Amino acid sequence: MFTVERLLPEHGPAVLEFERENRAFFAASVSDRGDAYFAEFEERHRALLAMQEAGTDHFHVVVDDGGAVVGRVNVVEVADGSAELGYRVARSVGGRGVATTAVRAVLELSASVYGLRSLRAVTTVDNVASRAVLARVGFVESGEELVAGRPGLRFRRELRDAR
Repeated sequence: MFTVERLLPEHGPAVLEFERENRAFFAASVSDRGDAYFAEFEERHRALLAMQEAGTDHFHVVVDDGGAVVGRVNVVEVADGSAELGYRVARSVGGRGVATTAVRAVLELSASVYGLRSLRAVTTVDNVASRAVLARVGFVESGEELVAGRPGLRFRRELRDAR
């Protein structure tokens, strides 16, 4: 069992552990965050919280029963009723519906709490799992785009009914 929580200051150490433990796994499908991300993590975490406070971005963690972060779902670049969705889950919970369930929860928050009308997302063509999550939660393909120099796809989701 897990819960989706809005990012808080106290999540910092667990998020850092999650990112470190899954670094190689994530780098296989998206660009590696680089060493600076980890070296400057505390400052970055504070900056994310400030953006969230300003309402330009909404960050979420997926937490298991033991308090470990097993995923993240972010809604960034909020403007004019739209934003971009991004998510990642730990290798240890992959294939168990965690990403789909967490993204659905954030879709509902995006519509009902954040007042958004649409979301967009991008993923590499070869990230079959991410494409499947997007399809399951109602995103439709809207074009092609390079993602970190790799062939990628854009997706869009209207939020009139986020369920």
